[in-house]
Amino acid sequence: MGKYYCLIAGLPNIALDDSKLAYSICGFRQELDGILTKADKKLIDLFFLKFDNKNLIAHAEQPDRDPDPRGYITYDEFNALYKALKEEEKPPKNDRMPPYFKEFFEAYLEAQRKEGKTEIPWEDRLAALYYAYAMKNPNKFVSDWFELNLNINNMLTAITCRKHGLDKSGYIVGDNEVAQALRTSNARDFGLGDTVDYLPDLGRIAEETDLMAREKKVDLLKWEWLEEHTFFKPFDIESVFAYLLKLEMIERWVTLDKATGEKTFRKIVGAMKKGSEHALEEFGKLKMKN
Repeated sequence: MGKYYCLIAGLPNIALDDSKLAYSICGFRQELDGILTKADKKLIDLFFLKFDNKNLIAHAEQPDRDPDPRGYITYDEFNALYKALKEEEKPPKNDRMPPYFKEFFEAYLEAQRKEGKTEIPWEDRLAALYYAYAMKNPNKFVSDWFELNLNINNMLTAITCRKHGLDKSGYIVGDNEVAQALRTSNARDFGLGDTVDYLPDLGRIAEETDLMAREKKVDLLKWEWLEEHTFFKPFDIESVFAYLLKLEMIERWVTLDKATGEKTFRKIVGAMKKGSEHALEEFGKLKMKN
């Protein structure tokens, strides 16, 4: 694990409400080429797996769709794995693919054979596998970051389920301590009041009726977590990783089409007022983008 004094000292200061990008996340990745140690580069690659996840879903559901260029794994590689599993052959060796891709395709093919409808959307199931994989990373900061995101998504889902009288157990993903408590507890704080210090903040965020404002508050909570957890590691890979995460938040807000965003949010709000399961499904798709 290296120290990156010159790199970090030369990075522009950024804030969540920036209206212009200092770097795109792809541009920043290119900037890091040749600077990071081999072990630290793997942490950056772990972040970018989220775009391979997106391409994996597209391959499974819409194989003619153009892949997200931020992904690293090609459609040919996805197709080779998918065909091998479908024909019950040994998959080709490919060190570029994380092991959970095989697990996802196996579950997807099994569901196709049974022609059964899954309660949890495939995007969420894949995201849960991604979180579980990332949470095993030996870098504690990185593993804690992914667990934070899993917990936030699950807690907001549980609060939304309770608000609309839906069975939350069918929408919570993952198997960590927080996920298990959310599935089983009917307490106001889901039995997590003494273990999750940001739960009160999430409760207040969930009460926000403007979904654009709610999303911004969630990002602010994450931004503050990053600031706190990198304070004593200003020149370590943790600060480089945090800078990438912050760039992604800014990029998402800067590139958001406001008119399209407002239309989508109004649609979700209207559906939520009816207390429909469709509303929760739309909410789930929105939250898993984070």
